[in-house]
Amino acid sequence: MPWVRLHALKDYLDMPLRAAEREGIRATFNLVPSLLDQLELYCNGGVDRHLELSRLRPEELAPELKREILATFFTANPARMILPYPRYRELYTKGTSGADEPATLVSLFSSEEIRDLQVWSNLVWIDPLFRDEEPVRGLFARARQFTEEQKQALLDWQIELIARIVPTFQKLAADNRLEVSFTPYYHPILPLLCDTDVAREALPSVKLPDRRFVHPEDADAQVAKAVAKYRELFGHDPEGMWPSEGSVSEEVMAIAARHGIKWLASDEEVLNHSLTKSGLRHAEHPIHCVYEYANGVRLLFRDHALSDRIGFVYSTWEASRAVSDFINHIKRLRSLYADRLDHTVIPIMLDGENAWEYFPDDGDEFLSLLYEQLAEDKEIETVTLGEATRRLPARKLPRLYAGSWINHSFRIWIGHPEDNMAWDLLSRTRDDLAAFERDNPGFDSARSAQAWEQIYIAEGSDWCWWYGDDHRGGQNDQFDRVYRTHLAAVYEVTGREVPLPLLRPIAQPSGVRQASLPDGLMTPVIDGRLTHFYEWAGAGHYDCRDLGGAMHRVDQSISDIYFGYDYDHFHIRLDFHSKNALESLTGRELVITFFVPDRLVFELTAETRREEPGGNFVYACGERVEFSVRRDRLWSDGFGELSFAVTLAQGGRPIETWPEHSPVTARVPRRSEELFWPT
Repeated sequence: MPWVRLHALKDYLDMPLRAAEREGIRATFNLVPSLLDQLELYCNGGVDRHLELSRLRPEELAPELKREILATFFTANPARMILPYPRYRELYTKGTSGADEPATLVSLFSSEEIRDLQVWSNLVWIDPLFRDEEPVRGLFARARQFTEEQKQALLDWQIELIARIVPTFQKLAADNRLEVSFTPYYHPILPLLCDTDVAREALPSVKLPDRRFVHPEDADAQVAKAVAKYRELFGHDPEGMWPSEGSVSEEVMAIAARHGIKWLASDEEVLNHSLTKSGLRHAEHPIHCVYEYANGVRLLFRDHALSDRIGFVYSTWEASRAVSDFINHIKRLRSLYADRLDHTVIPIMLDGENAWEYFPDDGDEFLSLLYEQLAEDKEIETVTLGEATRRLPARKLPRLYAGSWINHSFRIWIGHPEDNMAWDLLSRTRDDLAAFERDNPGFDSARSAQAWEQIYIAEGSDWCWWYGDDHRGGQNDQFDRVYRTHLAAVYEVTGREVPLPLLRPIAQPSGVRQASLPDGLMTPVIDGRLTHFYEWAGAGHYDCRDLGGAMHRVDQSISDIYFGYDYDHFHIRLDFHSKNALESLTGRELVITFFVPDRLVFELTAETRREEPGGNFVYACGERVEFSVRRDRLWSDGFGELSFAVTLAQGGRPIETWPEHSPVTARVPRRSEELFWPT
């Protein structure tokens, strides 16, 4: 897939350069060793499928290759990366015009248009910082009717830009302009490598894999390999580490200490539960300070709300307003901590790449203005995470809660039948390799090392990110195939037959999925759109695609049902195949039926937003339907068992009902029983 290359053009070089432009800005950049390996592969001739297709001459393309280009070369944020460019917008409109027959669509595109599409699908990913370089500037100016030579020059320039990334980080780190931290080598969820049973700390009732995976030595190896890679690139050991997905546990802290890691970082929700586990009062231990775990390793916990404002909110704001809002939040915290400023740090941590494609010009104006104001403000000092842990006194944290920065649990990576099957196959393959080495002590050591490398790769977190119901995308089957290919390679490298289970897909057709239940409390914004990526994280989920019987397969509109609750409300979100709920509901009625002590029926129509007088329920209809009803409207005391179903009707006649045979059932606990109710 092309994401390493495209994000390298858009994020991996301009981000450190922007931060280092101003003398007063201090920032930490975390790099994943396996990402750097992929950058190196590009510099040594490696390719991805998008790059391969971009290199081909349109005049020589077979129809199936043209179809593949038209199906994959519009994969960018339309509002920010396609529509602002007239020629790309023109091609996008033509390519997504709704032609039912792919062969018909292919026949509509000339070779000149295909070549223009090849160029634009690469060109828009280039950060504004580099658009004055040639051949980039000339291509933007020309806009259309590119030559084959111009296209090839652009693709060659991309590789030259990628070659600058690591040397830039090396120089800026050597000049003390920024701090570089690392993640364990192949981005594994370290606590789960140590012991998959640790998932029960956050999710006591989670169903775990049949084979318990307990290999802290693998977690140790992933950290050791990362430390060695860092030493090779930067000439000394790393001081800090962002553990993959902010995932920490007490066993992980011990591993970090053994390798000389001085600080780690996670999310404020992990801190909150660690304070409870340690028997400490929350009010006396704010997130805005440095903590020290029992073995001496220091910890910082990100300010969840402020970090997410950058990651998910500010992209739709005018830059000066967004920066002003951010600075004002910092100033309010400064006032709050006025009597202990020498103990206070506000950790802002976020995804370093994906947010920016939702900003105008890749966040250029926002970041430039933010860094300018932070550098000039006399009441605010920016520091690296390492500087914060060295300069500020640390509060003792006797115990550490095992969790990640996503809903303080590991639910994304374990517990779903697909996730569990992936873990079982990994466990079996690893055990088979260990047994093979015991039985064959003279086996070729180089080939044995290759086999273990495949195990470490398969321990990466992104495989299970795509298994299960949490994240469904167009490449799930491809991720599944590649994951099993790595495990199969363990047997192939050692000259053995690949077991049959590795030849069968793990990702199952959606018809075998059942509803997953909520993890805990959640409060979405009822506005008819996905306000930010984690807005519905931890929600229960029912996949309507191919579930149940065959009723109205052709006309099916509703694709997914999400549900969850907070202290006062029960929430439901409905996603639609057309990606636009307003269109799907026009001329129809949406009926949500609750089966509680008294049957309750809510009938919704295609309105942008509606609230019931008295505030008992509210819903919004836009890209999706979001609905919220007060818990005391469902039960007089606000908790209990409930079942619900969703029906799409026209003229009072049901068109489709989900679930088709029996309603979704959930239990909302009383507050004293709520797992995450603060003490």
